[in-house]
Amino acid sequence: MDINFETTTMIISIVLTGLTAGLCFTWTNAITPGIGQLDDLGFLLSFQQMNRAIINPIFLIIFFGPFISNSYVAFLKYQHQDASFWIFLAASLTFTIGVVFITIFKNVPLNEVLDKTNLADVSLEELKMLRKRFENPWKQWHFIRTISSTISFVLLLVGSLYYHQS
Repeated sequence: MDINFETTTMIISIVLTGLTAGLCFTWTNAITPGIGQLDDLGFLLSFQQMNRAIINPIFLIIFFGPFISNSYVAFLKYQHQDASFWIFLAASLTFTIGVVFITIFKNVPLNEVLDKTNLADVSLEELKMLRKRFENPWKQWHFIRTISSTISFVLLLVGSLYYHQS
């Protein structure tokens, strides 16, 4: 089997998108429900520390790499007028809108509000209000990221199968 540049890029996209989908799934199904059991201060401190720890080079590659690689795969498919172009374009758009845009315009602003709050200096009532403003909106937007990254991953797999059959 001759692996060319296009196939290599497609494999990279599938792996990165799968890792992102797995990360989102883990947060949706284990992390946020687990820390959701903590009191307000424990929840907010935990979330604050996780948000700070997760911003690292590996995370940035895994989480935002698919934006670049999926877009590039769609571009390559367009250049070759391959019928699988539409599947790869859908994967790219789903990831871009449902993961990248949601992250930048919804989850990150919530994270920044939490990060800028000195939790040691706020009252119990203020902790309760901050959690109320943060927790459910963050989880709802993150659920969209989970669904979008998973759909994008499945579309990439389907597109890859279709591509290799043609």
